Amino acid sequence: MAVVKRETRVEQKVAGAPTSRNQPRLPVASLVLGGLALVGVLISIWMIFFYAPMDALQQNTQRIFYLHVPSAWLGMLAFVIMAVAGVVYLFKADERWDLAARAASELGTVFLTIALITGSLWGKPIWGTWWSWDPMLTAVLVLWFMFVAYLMLHSYMGRSHESARAAAVLAIVGVIDVPIIYEAANWWRTLHPGKMISPTGGLPPAAILTLMVSLTSFTLLFSFLMIQVYQLQKLQTLAQRLRALVE
Repeated sequence: MAVVKRETRVEQKVAGAPTSRNQPRLPVASLVLGGLALVGVLISIWMIFFYAPMDALQQNTQRIFYLHVPSAWLGMLAFVIMAVAGVVYLFKADERWDLAARAASELGTVFLTIALITGSLWGKPIWGTWWSWDPMLTAVLVLWFMFVAYLMLHSYMGRSHESARAAAVLAIVGVIDVPIIYEAANWWRTLHPGKMISPTGGLPPAAILTLMVSLTSFTLLFSFLMIQVYQLQKLQTLAQRLRALVE
């Protein structure tokens, strides 16, 4: 009799799941953020090709700049998020911070890869080479390898407390490379000009405005994707735990 009642309750829960009061709400904030990101990216594309002036020396090749800089910025921002999340995790051991760091690491790897590719595409016609061991480029490459090491560490050690602690330490140590990248053009003689977006950096106001819009739009896109990847990481963790219970 008890077994029958238990099965009946399970069937009622399954059958009543779609109409349950506890079903997830529509992610309105996420949809609004995604809509703003989409509109911003479309505006950025229009400004890059039709509003920003063509550079007198680099011609249309210089337009890669408006994609290259935001991608590099988001790669560095992602690693800072990983380091901050790592510090909080070491103190609180709250799994949510590890999931946030995981999401940031995946997005940061993608955006920093885009920065390296666009930098090479930009450097070939301007510098005459796909790659130069410029101090800034070398520092960016080191950061990219640390992203890869972070992902491999999590993949090898699995979703455990030890894995999260080791990854947090790696992120905290590796974030030292971010200010080095930011100041490399000012500390050493590099192919990159220093303070490119300052009023004295040689960029006309239209180019600076286009860059600011691109930075804002891609940051909104990063924020939207961060929420989605975080939720995906959460579901993957839950799925692995359910699989372990079944096995």
